[in-house]
Amino acid sequence: MGLQDNEFLGKGEAASILYHDIFDYPLNAKEIIKWGVGKKGLSVFKKTKEILNKDGLYFLKGKENLLYKRALRERISNRKIEIAKKNASILAKFPTIKGVFVTGALAMNNAEEESDIDLMIITKINCLWTTRLLTYLVLRIMNYGVRKPGDINQKDKLCLNIWLDESALSWERCDRNIYSAHEIVQIVPIVDKENICQRFLQKNRWILDYWPNAIHIEPIGENKYSKIHTQFVNIVEQLAFKLQYLYMKSKITREIVTIHKAIFHPRNWGEVVLQKLST
Repeated sequence: MGLQDNEFLGKGEAASILYHDIFDYPLNAKEIIKWGVGKKGLSVFKKTKEILNKDGLYFLKGKENLLYKRALRERISNRKIEIAKKNASILAKFPTIKGVFVTGALAMNNAEEESDIDLMIITKINCLWTTRLLTYLVLRIMNYGVRKPGDINQKDKLCLNIWLDESALSWERCDRNIYSAHEIVQIVPIVDKENICQRFLQKNRWILDYWPNAIHIEPIGENKYSKIHTQFVNIVEQLAFKLQYLYMKSKITREIVTIHKAIFHPRNWGEVVLQKLST
């Protein structure tokens, strides 16, 4: 049975099962409703496939093994979340850090044993690069596992691959699609100061075009940034940016690196997912 003739699922719900199959993640009934695909998202689905149900989970025909895989990955993810929380307790002490969020597969309780721990950090305005430099220094001094470029062994290491300051919370327009929307919706806050999580979501309301039921975005008032105006602090931030940018300049491919934003995603996963959805 395909999307159009499935008797117990609407198009949005069935499309959600197809989407999550890319990540080997079967859904239960509650999750199917939560992750129902919106009208804008439905346009990327070109094929239909048979959907089965067993033990309360929905999956594509021939993928029954995913039921065991999901249970296993949930146990693995629970352990990794505790590691993330332990590390976040250190990051929470930084006065310039406003938010720490688990992202990627771990945010969906779908992490593999050998995978790293993806984190997104939000800082005060004009403090990103100074904070990033100090964060890495502190974590390494304390012997916390931090992933380095080219690491073969990634298991349980922190991968701080998204950095935003509070003035640059909107996702790049050129990178807005069903995949990036899902990545934003699924974030798990483990440090959330001054309602920064809802402020981030508010700046990215476009995600509801793809996943309208997945999250509630609370109305919030206009934010006044806690700017640090001293010339010395601004000079230090500019210096920290220039030093780190020079170090990574030769390695940059499609990463976004500005004074207010650093997103280290060398592979275009959105493009990969869109291609899989159409085949």
